[in-house]
Amino acid sequence: MRNTLALLAVAVGFMGSAFATTYPLTLKNCGYTMTFTHAPERAVALGQNTAEIMLLLGLQDKLAATAFWPTKVLPELAAQNAKVKLLTVEIPTLESILATNPDFVAAQIPLLLGPDSKVAKREDFASLGINSYLSPGMCATKKNTGDIYGSREQLWNMDLLYQEISDMAAIFNVQARGEQLIADYKQHEAALRKTFAGHQSNPSFLFWFSSASPSADAYVGGKNSASGFIANVLGGHNAITSATEWPTVSWESIIAANPDVIVVSSLDRNRWALDKAEEKIKFLQQDPAVSQLDAVKKGHIFVMDGQAMNPTIRTIRGAEQVAQQMEKSGLK
Repeated sequence: MRNTLALLAVAVGFMGSAFATTYPLTLKNCGYTMTFTHAPERAVALGQNTAEIMLLLGLQDKLAATAFWPTKVLPELAAQNAKVKLLTVEIPTLESILATNPDFVAAQIPLLLGPDSKVAKREDFASLGINSYLSPGMCATKKNTGDIYGSREQLWNMDLLYQEISDMAAIFNVQARGEQLIADYKQHEAALRKTFAGHQSNPSFLFWFSSASPSADAYVGGKNSASGFIANVLGGHNAITSATEWPTVSWESIIAANPDVIVVSSLDRNRWALDKAEEKIKFLQQDPAVSQLDAVKKGHIFVMDGQAMNPTIRTIRGAEQVAQQMEKSGLK
């Protein structure tokens, strides 16, 4: 898929505007109505997925800055991304965003743009005449007290991502690029589902994002999260039954669930020691109790890009990563 999108990134530069935007453009997003009188010229992307969508759409020249990157940019987008100012790989300040003189701010998660955001509320930008946008995939979650990510009542699916790509393409008047990008992802999902259709064993998956320490509870993908979607695409189901987007689960509960497959994230950030995939695998294999899990004893521990566990453009790529490892292990 990486090569396909690399070619796509080149090809879209030569495509005509078969679906030109007519301004003013009015869009509804997560309960807000916005009107664009023209395509933004100085956008700020808060969150890796938001930035990578814009880069895949060839909008690097329209990006004033980005922030919040848990992993490195996709290799095929490195050259485009190098042209864009990076505020921080962590959570930026409102002051740093405003210093770029933005005319549009888009965010991946409510933590970066929402009622309880550590950065700013959408009203803050609206008061300055700046349109904002929040990923539709996150708007589909239900807010829980004390939980910045909320919970999902229904399984996340790629339609929410396609809505985001379509909206961005319309805002920046690059609809043809958006349509081709969506078509490419649909082909990859269809191919995966065909490969794993009729999986008789219906394996259970645990998606372990990280932990603050080996003794801490595991930060895992919830039942209806992007991780649950990956499990579904690969003919199985999520071993975690919580509807919370990112629940913290004790190892006693994980042992009781006894998943058939454990997927560990690979992260480039250095926030916690267990951000590293090799540290997670080391713990799984050496802990006296956890090492007795069936998935560990059978070697059914697979590594996946941590960003793919978020509802992003990388999710289907993550599913492909796991699929390749499953096929090698004979699990397909």
